[in-house]
Amino acid sequence: MIGTENSDARVRGPADVERFAQRCFRGSPGTAAPSDSPRSPGSPGFLGSPGLPGDRVGVELEFLVFDRAEPSRQVTVARIIDALPPLTRGSALTFEPGGQLELSGPAAPLARAVRDMAADLETARRALADDGLLVAGIGLDPIRPPLRQLRQPRYEAMAELLGVPYGPMMMCLSASIQVNVDFGERPHVRWHRANALGPVLNAAFANSPLSGGRPCGWMSGRQAVWLHLDSTRTRPVSGDGDPAAAWARYLMDARLMLLREKGTRRPPAPSRATFGDWMRSPHLGGHPPTLRDLTYHATTVFPPVRPRGWLEIRYLDALPVKWWPACVAVTCALLLDDRAADAALAATGPLADRWWHAAHVGLGDERVRRAADECFRAAAGALPRLGAEPWLVADVESYADRHVTTGRSPAVDALTRSREPGAGPLAWLSEEVAV
Repeated sequence: MIGTENSDARVRGPADVERFAQRCFRGSPGTAAPSDSPRSPGSPGFLGSPGLPGDRVGVELEFLVFDRAEPSRQVTVARIIDALPPLTRGSALTFEPGGQLELSGPAAPLARAVRDMAADLETARRALADDGLLVAGIGLDPIRPPLRQLRQPRYEAMAELLGVPYGPMMMCLSASIQVNVDFGERPHVRWHRANALGPVLNAAFANSPLSGGRPCGWMSGRQAVWLHLDSTRTRPVSGDGDPAAAWARYLMDARLMLLREKGTRRPPAPSRATFGDWMRSPHLGGHPPTLRDLTYHATTVFPPVRPRGWLEIRYLDALPVKWWPACVAVTCALLLDDRAADAALAATGPLADRWWHAAHVGLGDERVRRAADECFRAAAGALPRLGAEPWLVADVESYADRHVTTGRSPAVDALTRSREPGAGPLAWLSEEVAV
């Protein structure tokens, strides 16, 4: 029988994987990140923990960092670290492989999670500005090539497995908003909501239309990058039937990225072997797979929604500093409030699996725009019931007026600014410039 997440008990077959998968929907820490992968302070130890009542939210914000004087120059992680002071509201600072800055806040009720993250982000922005650095909320780097700074074994294997050009683009050029939400008393219900609403929410907050100094052809170029990666680890988990059973199948069908060997990890051989292959043929990994191996494997797959003892929403582009609270608020309201969720699901039903289309056209498709409009109306009505402060409700309504009603997501604004006569390399930015 499977024990804890660090157990060396052998994973003998699908039944063991399904037991592990079931715990991922029950608030278990069984998928906590290992020591050489990023840990989410907004998640393990907070979300899914017994004894902490209520629906908690963990916010993770990724940003690209630019040198104001030389925007095309890569900013080193060391320079960013040197410029940053301690954050007083509990957010942790980490980095993605290309040097993207990530702030991860501790889980809390929605209003407090947003308020504390906003305070820590403002502290970080002002400190970086004093060093001539600009924090940019956009989902894909519009001007710089992919240059990797972090060299841990995990990232070496990831680069080899995912290949070019999309692997380096995802690892080094992309930035997102990640929303972590408690599963609550009905995990399967929130799981279904998070997946079904994904395409429309991705379109509503699309903000990555540029790459290499030109339009990339997608409103959410970041999501397009993910769609072009290894589908065994990035496609949505099937929403049909039992979610734990679907998650177990997903884990077994996903290709292996790294295997343990004498306390370290190395790329697997053969290169296309899946976890299911390893279970059936233990010699592939040099030893039979254990729960520890399965736990690590689960951190190397990246569906748009991932169960980790909480819901991990991964399909949202990074946004200008002004707008990320609205994104978090809308996403949470549609997951946590039954009345809002029902209205949103009714509006988005025909679009629930249109990931490619939504990322490509954004709100330019009137069907997607109307569905997004219904989602925002439902969310704005739900937020007071969830204890949101009036300013946060007003932010959601302002975002809807500017971007959803008009069918112009932030991606359209970025494209428009980049095409203006005399536009400089940072023309696609907006309020970030005025720190």
